[in-house]
Amino acid sequence: MDDFSVMDSNAPASERAAEAALRPKMLDEFVGQEVVRNQLSLVLQAAIARGTTPDHVLLSGPPGLGKTTLAMIIAAEVQGALRLTSGPAIQHAGDLAAVLSSLQEGDVLFIDEIHRLARPAEEMLYLAMEDFRVDVMVGKGPGATSIPLPLPPFTVVAATTRAGLLPAPLRDRFGFTGHLEFYSAAELAQVVTRSAGLLEAELTKDAAMELASRSRGTPRIANRLLRRVQDWAQIRGTGILDLEAARAALSVFEVDELGLDRLDRSVLELVCTRFGGGPVGLTTLAVSVGEEPETIESVAEPFLVREGLLVRTPRGRMATRAAYEHLGLHVPDGTLFDS
Repeated sequence: MDDFSVMDSNAPASERAAEAALRPKMLDEFVGQEVVRNQLSLVLQAAIARGTTPDHVLLSGPPGLGKTTLAMIIAAEVQGALRLTSGPAIQHAGDLAAVLSSLQEGDVLFIDEIHRLARPAEEMLYLAMEDFRVDVMVGKGPGATSIPLPLPPFTVVAATTRAGLLPAPLRDRFGFTGHLEFYSAAELAQVVTRSAGLLEAELTKDAAMELASRSRGTPRIANRLLRRVQDWAQIRGTGILDLEAARAALSVFEVDELGLDRLDRSVLELVCTRFGGGPVGLTTLAVSVGEEPETIESVAEPFLVREGLLVRTPRGRMATRAAYEHLGLHVPDGTLFDS
């Protein structure tokens, strides 16, 4: 799942349950993303007024910003059942046909990571979204026949972190496309304040801003850090989530002032020290850190690039002057990028 209240499937059940409890249930409870929220509200209200199912919705943007949460909210707003699946889980057209044939009128089908949908399933989805039917093949070889199976009106809500990988015919079938942006510190402070209330924890304003400033613009991370500060305050503090508790807890969990964690700092330190500021190739960097290249590219690198600490060049990754300064290292002469 890809929202700020649902962790990945490998997370402990207790952690997933804790994040699920913080999930907003309706659109007016959703903090941030004002543009997308207003646009989506208009789409849903118009569909409800007409008595029809809403247009298909495509939500794009980095992980952790609320795409899955918005899918759940859409289902709640239109009072439809939510069916969840993901692109990697649908490897054959038959997998998708089984999901589609179980839908009822007004249902919302959420497809996470739709850019990873298999091509045969993708082609079946075209027909289902446009004409509300699927063609089921019966038999094999020359005697095989195609039987059209009508589907009740439903809404597809799809999420992707890589909208550029979606083929144009699939993108064109979505009536509304919303791109989620990173959150401001003020918005994240609202998120953790709301979450603290649901957790029945006493969170001070300065602690909320401290958490917000270290959450990388991502509500999922903000809520996760909030629970770690709550743990620290309960076991080692006074029970109040104040600025001292926030800073102490984040120090224990190795989250620095910019929101960099152990992996981020390891990547930066290697580029700055072992590789002289770069350029260094992704594979070489991943081996040196002891992680998979995909982990470096999808987890650490986007934030480091966005913060101006790392740049991608045709020859490899290079550290900026800001990276050296953040790590407290001497800036070598001839540093190419000043961030």
